[in-house]
Amino acid sequence: MAKEVKATIRLQAPGGQATPAPPIGPALGQHGVNIGQFVQQFNAQTGSLNGMPVTVVIKVYADRSFSFEVKSPPAAALLKEAAQLAKGSGVPNKDKVGSINADQLRSIAERKMPDLNADSIEAAERIVMGTARSMGIELAD
Repeated sequence: MAKEVKATIRLQAPGGQATPAPPIGPALGQHGVNIGQFVQQFNAQTGSLNGMPVTVVIKVYADRSFSFEVKSPPAAALLKEAAQLAKGSGVPNKDKVGSINADQLRSIAERKMPDLNADSIEAAERIVMGTARSMGIELAD
């Protein structure tokens, strides 16, 4: 028989560098989850991401056990890394802060594909390009 899910929690945490400090500690503590155990398992699974923020979906069961699923990093974080930027533009329609090429766009779209609501890689590219446009990042030819 399947365990009863008591709560589902969605958080963003730095891959491989999570700590029991907020937002992880308070979010899990209110459901009675062993925070240290979660942090240890999460850091072991996301160690290769070197601090890049990732979304994690945690299912807390009635017996206070948990399971979690790590999603891919946000498109904005991947775009900033590809364009080597610290942050996006404050006025993206006027100030362009960087550019990426088609190969970088495709690799980001392929990485994000499982988490996107897209049927094809071209549709995923359009979604990622929309995020890039809103950050002031152009597509270089």
